[in-house]
Amino acid sequence: MVKQDPLVAKCSADTYLGFDFGNKKIGTAVGQTITATASPLVTIRSINQNPNWQIISQLIQEWRPTGLVVGISKQFDGTDNPITPRMIKFCRQLEGRYQLPVYQQDETLSTFEAKQLLFDEVNVNASKLWEVQDQLAAQLILQTWLNDFKNKEKDH
Repeated sequence: MVKQDPLVAKCSADTYLGFDFGNKKIGTAVGQTITATASPLVTIRSINQNPNWQIISQLIQEWRPTGLVVGISKQFDGTDNPITPRMIKFCRQLEGRYQLPVYQQDETLSTFEAKQLLFDEVNVNASKLWEVQDQLAAQLILQTWLNDFKNKEKDH
């Protein structure tokens, strides 16, 4: 019988994909629990305001995530934004299509934060900003979730 190294078992990294859902495009990011870091992936353009499931499926196949994290936008008072119901529907669709757990993460101001970071600190021009802001917003969403996940693990 082959024995697995207990250190390797403890070091297994779960991979998660993060999504910044929008009507016109969806930013994506990937992260691992072992490093607790997220990185931007790609921005997926929607087809007639519907997710491009072919590209999302390719990402799922390529990264084989343990779970998915979707940013959910709310008003400052906690009520839904006009897009919140579509975000919730996207979560249900992901769960149904891929049979993976989908975690909702508060994304209030993530796209705004991404724009500020890119425009002010990195000096990205407006056309490049439009291209990459959603990837960075997805990274911020997933990074927040990973930080929370890591903190919960420490508490146990």
